Amino acid sequence: MIPIEGRSAAEIAESLRTLIERGALRPGDALPPVRALAEQLGVNRNTAIAAYRQLAGVGVVVTRGRAGTRVAGVPPVAQEGFADTALRDLGTGNPDASYIPDPSLALASIARRPVLYGEPVIDPGLEAWADAWMRADLPTGTAARLTVTSGAADAVERLLAQALSRDDAVALEDPCFLTSIHTVRVAGYRPVPVPVDGEGMTVDGLRAALEQGVRAVICTPRAQNPTGASLSERRAAELRAVLRDHPYVLVIEDDHYSLLSRRPYHSLIDPAHRRWALVRSVSKFLGPDMCLAVTASDPETADRLAMRLTPGTTWVSHLLQRLVHALATDPEVEARIRLAGDHYAARSASFAERLTAEGLATAHGDGLNVWVPLGGASARAVAEQLMRRGWLARPGDEFALGRDDVEGHLRLTVHELDDVEQQRLAADLAAAVRTALELDRVAV
Repeated sequence: MIPIEGRSAAEIAESLRTLIERGALRPGDALPPVRALAEQLGVNRNTAIAAYRQLAGVGVVVTRGRAGTRVAGVPPVAQEGFADTALRDLGTGNPDASYIPDPSLALASIARRPVLYGEPVIDPGLEAWADAWMRADLPTGTAARLTVTSGAADAVERLLAQALSRDDAVALEDPCFLTSIHTVRVAGYRPVPVPVDGEGMTVDGLRAALEQGVRAVICTPRAQNPTGASLSERRAAELRAVLRDHPYVLVIEDDHYSLLSRRPYHSLIDPAHRRWALVRSVSKFLGPDMCLAVTASDPETADRLAMRLTPGTTWVSHLLQRLVHALATDPEVEARIRLAGDHYAARSASFAERLTAEGLATAHGDGLNVWVPLGGASARAVAEQLMRRGWLARPGDEFALGRDDVEGHLRLTVHELDDVEQQRLAADLAAAVRTALELDRVAV
Protein backbone atom coordinates (compact mmCIF):
# COMPACT_ATOMS: atom_id res chain seq x y z
CA MET A 1 0.00 0.00 0.00
CA ILE A 2 1.34 3.43 -0.95
CA PRO A 3 1.85 5.49 2.26
CA ILE A 4 -0.36 8.41 1.25
CA GLU A 5 -1.50 10.75 4.00
CA GLY A 6 -3.95 13.64 4.46
CA ARG A 7 -7.56 14.50 5.14
CA SER A 8 -8.16 17.36 2.72
CA ALA A 9 -7.57 17.36 -1.03
CA ALA A 10 -4.63 19.76 -0.61
CA GLU A 11 -3.01 17.54 2.07
CA ILE A 12 -3.43 14.40 -0.04
CA ALA A 13 -2.01 16.12 -3.12
CA GLU A 14 0.97 17.41 -1.13
CA SER A 15 1.61 13.93 0.27
CA LEU A 16 1.67 12.43 -3.21
CA ARG A 17 3.96 15.16 -4.54
CA THR A 18 6.38 14.47 -1.70
CA LEU A 19 6.39 10.74 -2.49
CA ILE A 20 7.06 11.48 -6.16
CA GLU A 21 9.83 14.02 -5.43
CA ARG A 22 11.57 11.57 -3.09
CA GLY A 23 11.43 8.75 -5.64
CA ALA A 24 8.98 6.55 -3.74
CA LEU A 25 6.71 6.89 -6.78
CA ARG A 26 8.21 6.94 -10.25
CA PRO A 27 6.94 7.96 -13.69
CA GLY A 28 4.41 5.42 -14.91
CA ASP A 29 3.54 4.06 -11.44
CA ALA A 30 -0.18 3.47 -10.94
CA LEU A 31 -1.93 5.32 -8.12
CA PRO A 32 -4.81 3.80 -6.12
CA PRO A 33 -8.27 4.06 -7.69
CA VAL A 34 -10.30 6.94 -6.29
CA ARG A 35 -12.59 4.66 -4.28
CA ALA A 36 -9.67 2.72 -2.80
CA LEU A 37 -7.82 5.92 -1.88
CA ALA A 38 -10.91 7.36 -0.20
CA GLU A 39 -11.37 4.17 1.84
CA GLN A 40 -7.67 4.05 2.74
CA LEU A 41 -7.72 7.59 4.12
CA GLY A 42 -11.26 7.60 5.46
CA VAL A 43 -12.29 10.57 3.33
CA ASN A 44 -15.11 11.37 0.96
CA ARG A 45 -14.67 10.09 -2.62
CA ASN A 46 -14.97 13.65 -3.94
CA THR A 47 -11.98 14.65 -1.78
CA ALA A 48 -9.84 11.98 -3.45
CA ILE A 49 -11.06 13.10 -6.88
CA ALA A 50 -10.16 16.71 -6.05
CA ALA A 51 -6.66 15.67 -4.96
CA TYR A 52 -5.99 13.85 -8.20
CA ARG A 53 -7.45 16.76 -10.15
CA GLN A 54 -5.04 19.19 -8.46
CA LEU A 55 -2.07 17.01 -9.39
CA ALA A 56 -3.28 16.49 -12.96
CA GLY A 57 -3.71 20.23 -13.38
CA VAL A 58 -0.01 20.83 -12.74
CA GLY A 59 1.14 17.81 -14.75
CA VAL A 60 2.26 15.63 -11.86
CA VAL A 61 -0.13 12.78 -12.70
CA VAL A 62 -2.05 11.70 -15.78
CA THR A 63 -5.64 10.52 -15.52
CA ARG A 64 -6.94 8.03 -18.09
CA GLY A 65 -10.54 7.50 -16.99
CA ARG A 66 -11.15 3.80 -16.43
CA ALA A 67 -7.48 3.14 -17.16
CA GLY A 68 -6.68 4.84 -13.86
CA THR A 69 -4.26 7.51 -12.72
CA ARG A 70 -0.48 7.27 -13.08
CA VAL A 71 2.54 9.34 -12.20
CA ALA A 72 3.39 11.49 -15.21
CA GLY A 73 6.59 10.88 -17.08
CA VAL A 74 8.21 12.14 -20.24
CA PRO A 75 9.52 9.33 -22.46
CA PRO A 76 12.80 10.09 -24.24
CA VAL A 77 12.56 11.34 -27.82
CA ALA A 78 15.39 11.19 -30.35
CA GLN A 79 16.81 14.57 -31.35
CA GLU A 80 17.93 15.97 -34.69
CA GLY A 81 21.54 16.99 -35.32
CA PHE A 82 25.03 15.61 -35.52
CA ALA A 83 26.03 12.55 -33.51
CA ASP A 84 29.42 12.39 -31.79
CA THR A 85 30.82 9.57 -33.90
CA ALA A 86 33.65 8.67 -36.23
CA LEU A 87 31.12 7.12 -38.63
CA ARG A 88 29.75 9.00 -41.65
CA ASP A 89 26.59 10.47 -40.16
CA LEU A 90 23.51 10.11 -42.37
CA GLY A 91 20.98 11.05 -39.69
CA THR A 92 21.60 14.75 -39.13
CA GLY A 93 18.66 16.23 -41.03
CA ASN A 94 20.81 19.33 -41.54
CA PRO A 95 20.91 21.59 -44.59
CA ASP A 96 24.16 21.80 -46.56
CA ALA A 97 26.33 24.47 -44.90
CA SER A 98 27.79 25.46 -48.26
CA TYR A 99 24.36 26.65 -49.41
CA ILE A 100 23.61 28.73 -46.32
CA PRO A 101 24.11 32.44 -47.18
CA ASP A 102 26.98 34.34 -45.58
CA PRO A 103 25.36 36.98 -43.30
CA SER A 104 28.47 39.11 -42.81
CA LEU A 105 27.65 41.77 -45.43
CA ALA A 106 24.03 42.01 -44.35
CA LEU A 107 25.06 42.38 -40.70
CA ALA A 108 26.80 45.66 -41.48
CA SER A 109 23.59 47.12 -42.92
CA ILE A 110 21.17 46.42 -40.06
CA ALA A 111 22.66 48.46 -37.21
CA ARG A 112 20.15 51.19 -36.36
CA ARG A 113 18.84 52.88 -33.25
CA PRO A 114 18.02 50.63 -30.27
CA VAL A 115 14.52 49.18 -29.95
CA LEU A 116 12.81 49.99 -26.63
CA TYR A 117 9.95 48.49 -24.64
CA GLY A 118 6.54 49.35 -26.00
CA GLU A 119 7.57 49.59 -29.65
CA PRO A 120 6.00 47.34 -32.33
CA VAL A 121 7.24 43.78 -31.86
CA ILE A 122 7.60 43.12 -35.62
CA ASP A 123 10.21 45.11 -37.48
CA PRO A 124 8.47 47.07 -40.30
CA GLY A 125 10.71 45.79 -43.07
CA LEU A 126 10.31 42.15 -42.09
CA GLU A 127 6.57 42.61 -41.61
CA ALA A 128 6.09 43.96 -45.14
CA TRP A 129 8.14 41.14 -46.68
CA ALA A 130 6.53 38.42 -44.53
CA ASP A 131 3.02 39.70 -45.19
CA ALA A 132 3.55 39.35 -48.95
CA TRP A 133 5.23 35.95 -48.47
CA MET A 134 2.37 34.51 -46.43
CA ARG A 135 -0.59 36.13 -48.20
CA ALA A 136 0.57 34.80 -51.55
CA ASP A 137 -0.62 31.37 -50.38
CA LEU A 138 -3.70 32.39 -48.39
CA PRO A 139 -7.15 32.66 -49.98
CA THR A 140 -7.94 36.19 -51.17
CA GLY A 141 -9.62 38.23 -48.46
CA THR A 142 -8.60 35.92 -45.61
CA ALA A 143 -8.48 37.78 -42.30
CA ALA A 144 -4.95 36.97 -41.13
CA ARG A 145 -2.49 38.49 -38.68
CA LEU A 146 1.24 37.93 -38.40
CA THR A 147 3.25 36.86 -35.37
CA VAL A 148 7.03 36.38 -35.21
CA THR A 149 8.46 33.69 -32.92
CA SER A 150 11.85 32.14 -32.19
CA GLY A 151 11.51 29.40 -34.78
CA ALA A 152 8.78 27.00 -35.86
CA ALA A 153 9.02 24.78 -32.78
CA ASP A 154 8.50 27.83 -30.58
CA ALA A 155 5.47 28.84 -32.64
CA VAL A 156 3.89 25.37 -32.50
CA GLU A 157 4.49 25.05 -28.75
CA ARG A 158 2.86 28.41 -28.06
CA LEU A 159 0.00 27.78 -30.47
CA LEU A 160 -0.84 24.55 -28.68
CA ALA A 161 -0.47 26.14 -25.25
CA GLN A 162 -2.93 28.94 -26.03
CA ALA A 163 -5.59 26.44 -27.16
CA LEU A 164 -5.10 23.24 -25.15
CA SER A 165 -4.95 21.92 -21.62
CA ARG A 166 -2.85 19.06 -20.37
CA ASP A 167 -4.10 15.66 -21.60
CA ASP A 168 -5.95 17.19 -24.56
CA ALA A 169 -5.60 15.18 -27.78
CA VAL A 170 -3.47 16.38 -30.71
CA ALA A 171 -3.45 14.79 -34.18
CA LEU A 172 0.10 14.16 -35.38
CA GLU A 173 1.39 12.65 -38.60
CA ASP A 174 2.66 9.08 -38.31
CA PRO A 175 5.58 8.79 -38.88
CA CYS A 176 6.18 12.17 -37.29
CA PHE A 177 8.71 15.00 -37.08
CA LEU A 178 10.78 14.40 -33.93
CA THR A 179 10.31 17.93 -32.58
CA SER A 180 6.52 17.63 -32.83
CA ILE A 181 6.60 14.38 -30.84
CA HIS A 182 8.80 16.01 -28.22
CA THR A 183 6.65 19.17 -27.99
CA VAL A 184 3.43 17.22 -27.48
CA ARG A 185 4.87 14.80 -24.92
CA VAL A 186 6.64 17.42 -22.84
CA ALA A 187 3.46 19.49 -22.61
CA GLY A 188 1.44 16.48 -21.52
CA TYR A 189 -0.87 16.40 -24.52
CA ARG A 190 -2.14 13.11 -25.89
CA PRO A 191 -0.79 12.34 -29.39
CA VAL A 192 -3.26 10.72 -31.79
CA PRO A 193 -1.45 9.28 -34.84
CA VAL A 194 -2.68 9.99 -38.37
CA PRO A 195 -0.99 7.78 -40.99
CA VAL A 196 0.92 9.47 -43.82
CA ASP A 197 1.18 8.08 -47.34
CA GLY A 198 2.69 9.43 -50.56
CA GLU A 199 0.13 12.27 -50.71
CA GLY A 200 0.45 13.32 -47.07
CA MET A 201 -1.90 12.94 -44.11
CA THR A 202 -4.59 10.35 -44.90
CA VAL A 203 -8.28 11.20 -44.99
CA ASP A 204 -9.43 8.17 -42.99
CA GLY A 205 -6.70 8.82 -40.44
CA LEU A 206 -7.73 12.43 -39.92
CA ARG A 207 -11.41 11.47 -39.72
CA ALA A 208 -10.61 8.85 -37.04
CA ALA A 209 -8.53 11.37 -35.06
CA LEU A 210 -11.36 13.91 -35.10
CA GLU A 211 -13.75 11.23 -33.89
CA GLN A 212 -11.40 10.73 -30.93
CA GLY A 213 -11.87 14.38 -29.99
CA VAL A 214 -8.56 15.97 -31.01
CA ARG A 215 -8.48 19.69 -30.33
CA ALA A 216 -5.56 20.43 -32.64
CA VAL A 217 -4.06 19.03 -35.85
CA ILE A 218 -0.42 19.51 -36.87
CA CYS A 219 0.21 18.89 -40.57
CA THR A 220 3.21 19.34 -42.87
CA PRO A 221 1.92 20.42 -46.30
CA ARG A 222 5.27 19.90 -48.05
CA ALA A 223 8.45 17.88 -47.45
CA GLN A 224 6.97 15.94 -44.55
CA ASN A 225 9.68 14.82 -42.17
CA PRO A 226 10.68 11.96 -42.34
CA THR A 227 8.84 10.69 -45.45
CA GLY A 228 9.26 13.65 -47.82
CA ALA A 229 5.56 13.49 -48.76
CA SER A 230 3.69 16.62 -49.87
CA LEU A 231 -0.05 17.17 -49.92
CA SER A 232 -1.52 16.70 -53.37
CA GLU A 233 -4.26 19.04 -54.54
CA ARG A 234 -6.80 16.20 -54.37
CA ARG A 235 -5.75 15.11 -50.88
CA ALA A 236 -5.79 18.66 -49.53
CA ALA A 237 -9.36 19.13 -50.81
CA GLU A 238 -10.46 15.87 -49.18
CA LEU A 239 -8.90 16.87 -45.86
CA ARG A 240 -10.57 20.28 -45.98
CA ALA A 241 -13.91 18.55 -46.53
CA VAL A 242 -13.39 16.43 -43.42
CA LEU A 243 -12.45 19.48 -41.34
CA ARG A 244 -15.53 21.48 -42.35
CA ASP A 245 -17.51 19.73 -39.63
CA HIS A 246 -14.87 20.75 -37.07
CA PRO A 247 -14.28 24.49 -37.66
CA TYR A 248 -12.97 25.18 -34.15
CA VAL A 249 -10.28 22.50 -34.12
CA LEU A 250 -6.95 24.34 -34.29
CA VAL A 251 -5.20 23.44 -37.57
CA ILE A 252 -1.45 24.16 -37.62
CA GLU A 253 0.42 23.86 -40.91
CA ASP A 254 4.19 23.68 -40.50
CA ASP A 255 5.49 24.65 -43.95
CA HIS A 256 9.11 24.40 -42.82
CA TYR A 257 10.57 23.81 -46.29
CA SER A 258 8.68 26.69 -48.02
CA LEU A 259 11.22 28.56 -50.21
CA LEU A 260 13.27 25.41 -50.89
CA SER A 261 10.37 23.23 -51.97
CA ARG A 262 9.93 22.15 -55.55
CA ARG A 263 6.33 21.07 -54.87
CA PRO A 264 3.24 23.32 -55.02
CA TYR A 265 1.71 24.44 -51.74
CA HIS A 266 -1.69 22.85 -51.10
CA SER A 267 -3.38 23.68 -47.80
CA LEU A 268 -5.81 21.70 -45.69
CA ILE A 269 -7.04 24.98 -44.14
CA ASP A 270 -10.44 25.91 -45.57
CA PRO A 271 -11.12 29.67 -45.98
CA ALA A 272 -14.07 29.30 -43.58
CA HIS A 273 -12.10 27.46 -40.88
CA ARG A 274 -12.18 29.40 -37.62
CA ARG A 275 -8.94 28.39 -35.85
CA TRP A 276 -5.84 28.03 -37.99
CA ALA A 277 -2.17 28.93 -38.29
CA LEU A 278 0.38 28.70 -41.11
CA VAL A 279 3.94 28.58 -39.76
CA ARG A 280 7.03 29.20 -41.88
CA SER A 281 10.55 29.28 -40.49
CA VAL A 282 13.77 30.39 -42.20
CA SER A 283 16.13 27.81 -40.69
CA LYS A 284 16.23 25.44 -43.67
CA PHE A 285 17.38 28.11 -46.14
CA LEU A 286 19.09 30.76 -43.95
CA GLY A 287 20.52 28.30 -41.41
CA PRO A 288 19.41 26.60 -38.17
CA ASP A 289 20.93 29.42 -36.09
CA MET A 290 18.39 31.85 -37.61
CA CYS A 291 15.80 31.06 -34.97
CA LEU A 292 12.90 32.92 -36.51
CA ALA A 293 9.51 31.89 -37.84
CA VAL A 294 6.53 33.81 -39.16
CA THR A 295 3.01 32.67 -38.30
CA ALA A 296 -0.09 33.82 -40.18
CA SER A 297 -3.25 32.98 -38.26
CA ASP A 298 -6.84 33.98 -37.70
CA PRO A 299 -7.13 37.15 -35.56
CA GLU A 300 -8.29 35.35 -32.39
CA THR A 301 -5.45 32.85 -32.54
CA ALA A 302 -3.01 35.70 -33.23
CA ASP A 303 -4.23 37.56 -30.14
CA ARG A 304 -3.84 34.46 -27.98
CA LEU A 305 -0.43 33.71 -29.44
CA ALA A 306 0.70 37.27 -28.66
CA MET A 307 -0.49 36.79 -25.07
CA ARG A 308 1.63 33.63 -24.83
CA LEU A 309 4.67 35.70 -25.85
CA THR A 310 4.04 38.50 -23.35
CA PRO A 311 5.19 36.73 -20.13
CA GLY A 312 8.40 35.51 -21.74
CA THR A 313 10.59 36.89 -24.50
CA THR A 314 7.85 39.36 -25.63
CA TRP A 315 9.49 39.75 -29.03
CA VAL A 316 12.16 38.24 -31.24
CA SER A 317 15.31 40.36 -31.49
CA HIS A 318 14.88 43.15 -34.03
CA LEU A 319 18.50 42.65 -35.05
CA LEU A 320 17.63 39.09 -36.05
CA GLN A 321 14.45 40.26 -37.76
CA ARG A 322 16.38 42.88 -39.77
CA LEU A 323 19.05 40.34 -40.68
CA VAL A 324 16.45 37.88 -41.97
CA HIS A 325 14.78 40.66 -43.97
CA ALA A 326 18.09 41.83 -45.43
CA LEU A 327 19.03 38.31 -46.51
CA ALA A 328 15.59 37.26 -47.76
CA THR A 329 15.31 40.33 -50.02
CA ASP A 330 18.85 40.14 -51.41
CA PRO A 331 18.68 38.96 -55.07
CA GLU A 332 21.92 36.98 -54.71
CA VAL A 333 20.60 35.19 -51.61
CA GLU A 334 17.29 34.49 -53.34
CA ALA A 335 19.20 32.91 -56.22
CA ARG A 336 21.28 30.88 -53.77
CA ILE A 337 18.13 29.59 -52.08
CA ARG A 338 16.76 28.45 -55.45
CA LEU A 339 20.06 26.69 -56.18
CA ALA A 340 19.93 24.99 -52.79
CA GLY A 341 16.41 23.71 -53.46
CA ASP A 342 17.51 22.34 -56.83
CA HIS A 343 20.56 20.73 -55.22
CA TYR A 344 18.59 18.92 -52.51
CA ALA A 345 16.00 17.67 -55.00
CA ALA A 346 18.66 16.46 -57.46
CA ARG A 347 20.77 14.65 -54.85
CA SER A 348 17.75 12.92 -53.30
CA ALA A 349 16.52 11.83 -56.75
CA SER A 350 19.98 10.56 -57.66
CA PHE A 351 20.23 8.46 -54.51
CA ALA A 352 16.72 7.07 -54.92
CA GLU A 353 17.60 5.96 -58.44
CA ARG A 354 20.79 4.25 -57.22
CA LEU A 355 18.86 2.42 -54.50
CA THR A 356 16.22 1.30 -56.98
CA ALA A 357 18.95 -0.05 -59.25
CA GLU A 358 20.29 -2.02 -56.26
CA GLY A 359 16.90 -3.64 -55.73
CA LEU A 360 15.52 -1.29 -53.05
CA ALA A 361 12.69 0.54 -54.82
CA THR A 362 12.68 4.06 -53.38
CA ALA A 363 10.57 7.02 -54.43
CA HIS A 364 12.23 10.30 -53.47
CA GLY A 365 10.03 12.98 -51.99
CA ASP A 366 10.71 16.60 -51.12
CA GLY A 367 13.00 17.89 -48.40
CA LEU A 368 16.44 17.22 -46.97
CA ASN A 369 16.04 13.47 -46.42
CA VAL A 370 15.23 10.23 -48.22
CA TRP A 371 12.79 7.73 -46.65
CA VAL A 372 14.08 4.28 -47.58
CA PRO A 373 11.92 1.11 -47.41
CA LEU A 374 13.97 -1.93 -46.48
CA GLY A 375 12.01 -4.74 -48.11
CA GLY A 376 10.85 -6.28 -44.85
CA ALA A 377 14.19 -6.07 -43.03
CA SER A 378 14.44 -4.59 -39.54
CA ALA A 379 15.75 -1.02 -39.58
CA ARG A 380 17.72 -1.61 -36.40
CA ALA A 381 19.38 -4.69 -37.89
CA VAL A 382 20.17 -2.88 -41.13
CA ALA A 383 21.53 0.12 -39.24
CA GLU A 384 23.83 -2.20 -37.29
CA GLN A 385 25.14 -3.69 -40.52
CA LEU A 386 25.71 -0.21 -41.94
CA MET A 387 27.74 0.76 -38.88
CA ARG A 388 30.13 -2.07 -39.70
CA ARG A 389 30.54 -0.47 -43.10
CA GLY A 390 31.23 3.01 -41.71
CA TRP A 391 27.75 4.60 -41.90
CA LEU A 392 25.49 5.91 -39.14
CA ALA A 393 21.80 5.74 -40.12
CA ARG A 394 18.58 6.79 -38.39
CA PRO A 395 15.99 3.97 -37.99
CA GLY A 396 12.38 4.71 -38.86
CA ASP A 397 10.97 3.61 -35.50
CA GLU A 398 12.34 6.80 -33.94
CA PHE A 399 9.63 8.68 -35.87
CA ALA A 400 6.80 6.25 -35.18
CA LEU A 401 3.72 6.94 -33.08
CA GLY A 402 1.88 3.68 -33.67
CA ARG A 403 2.50 2.25 -37.14
CA ASP A 404 4.37 -1.05 -37.20
CA ASP A 405 5.45 -0.64 -40.84
CA VAL A 406 7.50 2.47 -40.04
CA GLU A 407 10.13 0.28 -38.38
CA GLY A 408 11.09 -1.13 -41.77
CA HIS A 409 12.52 2.19 -43.00
CA LEU A 410 15.60 4.35 -42.64
CA ARG A 411 15.67 8.13 -42.91
CA LEU A 412 18.89 9.19 -44.59
CA THR A 413 20.38 12.65 -45.17
CA VAL A 414 22.44 12.15 -48.32
CA HIS A 415 22.63 15.49 -50.13
CA GLU A 416 26.25 16.09 -49.12
CA LEU A 417 27.44 12.79 -50.63
CA ASP A 418 29.06 12.95 -54.05
CA ASP A 419 28.25 10.42 -56.78
CA VAL A 420 30.93 7.95 -55.69
CA GLU A 421 29.83 8.10 -52.06
CA GLN A 422 26.17 7.74 -52.99
CA GLN A 423 26.92 4.67 -55.07
CA ARG A 424 28.98 3.10 -52.27
CA LEU A 425 26.20 3.79 -49.76
CA ALA A 426 23.56 2.32 -52.06
CA ALA A 427 25.61 -0.85 -52.49
CA ASP A 428 26.37 -1.08 -48.76
CA LEU A 429 22.71 -0.55 -47.90
CA ALA A 430 21.55 -3.27 -50.28
CA ALA A 431 24.15 -5.66 -48.81
CA ALA A 432 23.09 -4.70 -45.27
CA VAL A 433 19.45 -5.48 -46.08
CA ARG A 434 20.39 -8.89 -47.52
CA THR A 435 22.47 -9.71 -44.44
CA ALA A 436 19.73 -8.59 -42.03
CA LEU A 437 17.11 -10.69 -43.84
CA GLU A 438 19.39 -13.73 -43.86
CA LEU A 439 20.15 -13.39 -40.14
CA ASP A 440 16.43 -13.11 -39.45
CA ARG A 441 15.74 -16.31 -41.43
CA VAL A 442 18.48 -18.16 -39.53
CA ALA A 443 17.09 -16.98 -36.19
CA VAL A 444 13.63 -18.29 -37.08
